[in-house]
Amino acid sequence: MSSTDRLRRYVTDECGSCTDEDLSERLAELEALNEAAGGSDVESDVELLSALGNETRYKIVRMLHAAEGELCVCELSPLLDVSDSAISHALSKLTDAGLVTRRKDGKWRMYRATPRANAVLVALDGSRSL
Repeated sequence: MSSTDRLRRYVTDECGSCTDEDLSERLAELEALNEAAGGSDVESDVELLSALGNETRYKIVRMLHAAEGELCVCELSPLLDVSDSAISHALSKLTDAGLVTRRKDGKWRMYRATPRANAVLVALDGSRSL
């Protein structure tokens, strides 16, 4: 059974009948709903949420957000119970997801939470009281 067959049965149950035109109209409404639900932004949103789905990465973003400025990797390392390579890998994933920016300052790498990371954390904080 195809997905449109199931949709046709549902529309018939809801409306009492279902013509090809009814089905086409409902499919168009559903496609518009899909686009309104994120469309092309879904992939980047899932990457962002995936990046936050690890305790080390989440802690790093939280620390950078709380710092309200830049931190060096050497400042993060004593606060995290993971290897330096794990921190490096986490920072790379966070950078790729658009949650962290980095810049080189001599021999040091400095990291900062992006405005998008800050907005997500503010939204999470605000949702706890709901």
